Amino acid sequence: MQTFDEPSWRTVKILIYGEYFLPSIGGVQTSMNDLARGLVEQGAHHKNDEQLKRFDVTVATMTPAEGMDDELLPYRVVRQPKFRRLLKLVRNSDVVHLEGPCLLPMMIALLFGVPVVIEHHGYQAICPNGLLLIEPAKAVCPGYFRQRRYAKCVLCTSQTMGIWDGIRSVLLTFPRRWLCKSVAANVMVTGHVDMRLTLPRNTTIYHGIGEGKSGSSKTTMPRNGNLGIAYVGRLVSEKGLFVLLDAAKQLKDAGYSFKLDIIGDGPERRELERLADKLGLESIVRFTGDLRGSDFERAVNDVTAVVMPSVCEETAGLSAIEQMMRGGVVIVADIGGLGEVVGDAGLKFAPGSSRALAECIEKVIVDPLLAHSLGAMARERAMRYFKLDRMVQSYVQIYERLFRASSKSGRYEIVDQRRE
Repeated sequence: MQTFDEPSWRTVKILIYGEYFLPSIGGVQTSMNDLARGLVEQGAHHKNDEQLKRFDVTVATMTPAEGMDDELLPYRVVRQPKFRRLLKLVRNSDVVHLEGPCLLPMMIALLFGVPVVIEHHGYQAICPNGLLLIEPAKAVCPGYFRQRRYAKCVLCTSQTMGIWDGIRSVLLTFPRRWLCKSVAANVMVTGHVDMRLTLPRNTTIYHGIGEGKSGSSKTTMPRNGNLGIAYVGRLVSEKGLFVLLDAAKQLKDAGYSFKLDIIGDGPERRELERLADKLGLESIVRFTGDLRGSDFERAVNDVTAVVMPSVCEETAGLSAIEQMMRGGVVIVADIGGLGEVVGDAGLKFAPGSSRALAECIEKVIVDPLLAHSLGAMARERAMRYFKLDRMVQSYVQIYERLFRASSKSGRYEIVDQRRE
């Protein structure tokens, strides 16, 4: 058998598990796909200390394919695994990477001594609804669970889940947080999430954007002369789209010319369409639905600014990062991880304030030079912090450390591919 210190081909088996995955819509799903692809692509080429690391990547999810051809992906996908299949997947892995603190695979991995890495995209380790958002008021939660004010948590969750599911959600938060303290690594997508969760063995790794999603710095004025503004993401109440529509109403009444695209889909779409009609915005607002591939690229091609008006504490904001990588303007609510992601390379406004948002958009409309400057700054920041290679290599370092420790303890064997 090869010893770890000898030059060898090493195959590291990574299981990435997430409850939701493509073709479901969302930043977590996109991040899962980007990480899995990045591991496979770099694993075939990257050398380190005369040892070539290869990653055998499997993605497991409860999301059905719904017509998606998983064979086109460069990694294996296992959908809706039964308990025995999930048990086998976990036990046969060298490292289990969880997209959020998913209880069942986390418990299985810890039971059998498989190292667990949790990527925290939300606040499930300290909040029963995972959003740190008080329902139905849509106000930021001060942290009732950490304050042991569990009755407040039950009252909040019951508003959207019903009383019994609300109680169940609160109860499950206890083992979820306890188990998060026992895993090998807790990865936060921003420093803000780290500050909120306060978990041990923690590190911060920003989302990475592939080169195919990037472009040169640009400031676009659509051919019809109207400034292009867009929201990109799920249409859910916590994203604050009612704030954006109200700001659009104020700008329209002030005589400014612009177009607003709402790109994405979700349960709030019909309500938002009714609100846009009620505000008299039907001539300037377009709901495109979920767009992907070339359709999405065409939609954002004429967009100068992407707006993220969230009223909840966003953990990161993948749509903002993508716009920054394109060299476009980002206008975000200064809440959660959004402000951290944007830094000084965009415009920020007080969350929930449509007046403040309207003022930010107005600055971009009346000052094209400002828009160009912000776009260049956004591109520079994205290239510095949000490149896909940077994200993948950060995870590789974690996996390598855990694999090295497990191998030295005798838990795993090194596979010499040259003998096969």
